[in-house]
Amino acid sequence: MSSRRKFIQNTMLLGAGLGLPTILTAADFGTFARKVKPSDQLNYGLIGCKGMGWSNMNAHLKMPQVNCVALADVDQAVLDQRTEDVFKLRGTRPKQYTDYRLMLEDPAIDIVIIGTPDHWHCLNMIDAVSAGKNVYVEKPIANTIEECQLMVKAQERYGKIVQVGQWQRSGSQYAEAIDYVKSGKLGQIRLVKCWAYQGWMKPVPVLPNGPAPAGVDYKMWLGPAPERPFNPNRFHFNFRWFWDYAGGLMTDWGVHEIDIALYAMGVTAPKSVMASG
Repeated sequence: MSSRRKFIQNTMLLGAGLGLPTILTAADFGTFARKVKPSDQLNYGLIGCKGMGWSNMNAHLKMPQVNCVALADVDQAVLDQRTEDVFKLRGTRPKQYTDYRLMLEDPAIDIVIIGTPDHWHCLNMIDAVSAGKNVYVEKPIANTIEECQLMVKAQERYGKIVQVGQWQRSGSQYAEAIDYVKSGKLGQIRLVKCWAYQGWMKPVPVLPNGPAPAGVDYKMWLGPAPERPFNPNRFHFNFRWFWDYAGGLMTDWGVHEIDIALYAMGVTAPKSVMASG
């Protein structure tokens, strides 16, 4: 851990996890990167490349010292698309993997971004840290409290840096609001409400089961989830509306706003939970 490479990696990784409102520009990073040897570049692998996984990787690639060297996905069409996206940005094509476990065997990879459906987060993260990789895992952390506890134990055992995709913590508007709350100017706060306008979402039409698209390893996509026939409504994006894979809008979007409320108020787990609908 005393090597220059490890020092720079850990400094950058820890800095990225602070969530401060003051964010360095790409030009700032470029100035820094020019002082960094090629051997001190950060090599990233991405597991789950279609939606937020690619958004995260694309954001990281704005830092000149970050390289995307590997992509893993069960959909060959997505792999091919993201390979070309990386090529357009950097002029190099990352290695492709349909089984992320083979990607984790590459010792050149320093960090892994996990952008798979929620039901895969636990296995992806534990496999990654056990392979010696630092991890950025999308929210929600996992599908169950038990899975979350296993992930925490894995991080503690292997000592790798793990960050959860709570992007909004880096928003200056949130930082300002939290500072105002903590200033005491609002007096004693007895009630905090969170809400999100979801008017952009369209209804999901009922679709029949059918064969998985060509180039898709559907059995691998199911992974730890119950075996079911393929349905396009349970696949890209819409998987989040099914208990087999996710927790609906509460874990998809609610996790952001509830996190800010808990963070601002300095509280952790609730004493009890009530739901109605």
